[in-house]
Amino acid sequence: MASNASTWHTEQPWHMRICSSHASFAAGTGDGRRRRSAPASRDRGPPRVVVLNKPYNVLCAFTPALPGQQRTLAEFVSVPDVYPAGRLDQDSEGLVVLTNGNLQSLIAEPKRRVVKRYWVCVEGCPAEEQLDALRNGVLLKDGPTEPAGVRVLDADYVESLLWPRTPPIRSRLSVPHAWIELRIQEGRNRQVRRMTASVKLPTLRLVRISVGDFSLLNADDSAVELPCGSCRELAPLEWQTLLP
Repeated sequence: MASNASTWHTEQPWHMRICSSHASFAAGTGDGRRRRSAPASRDRGPPRVVVLNKPYNVLCAFTPALPGQQRTLAEFVSVPDVYPAGRLDQDSEGLVVLTNGNLQSLIAEPKRRVVKRYWVCVEGCPAEEQLDALRNGVLLKDGPTEPAGVRVLDADYVESLLWPRTPPIRSRLSVPHAWIELRIQEGRNRQVRRMTASVKLPTLRLVRISVGDFSLLNADDSAVELPCGSCRELAPLEWQTLLP
């Protein structure tokens, strides 16, 4: 299957540092949690970029809202002073780009018009009218959405690439499901789920595949290069070519 987006797979070696999920994050906590703030005035050192394949049911933050009851990014990312450049819901999976300093605005600010690509498992069989509605923009409570890139994906292809979700999705045997790809430039709260619900295609599973030219997949979308729960720090020569 040919790729319609650039990825961070290159002919050059990765030159990345694997992020240890067993590192000691914060002295005195004893539970592997890291408490972080992001003071704008503090020098956080040279720019760094980390990519993470976030598992399902992990809060996209380093400090839990409910201490002791939520998994957080601290379980997976040990690089200090990096923060998500754009959030990903706790019940969503896939790519999170973390960085420090001004690089966050280059990736996450709406005016940059960075395209996010999602693979979405929906309940039901999408009709062309439903897909066209998503393409043209749908009306949500906070206003109409911008036009989106939408296509139906081959379910066998998607499910052969993706990791099993824990717990698995709850599907009704009497109702079929399908996979679609959405490409959007907005970043509203739970936008993809609300978009599919508005055309009567409830989202069962949501995986973010790419943010701009940062991607979980290789150049031809034939393999996942970053396993679920893994993160890597990118070398400057690599991430500099991927920034918008």
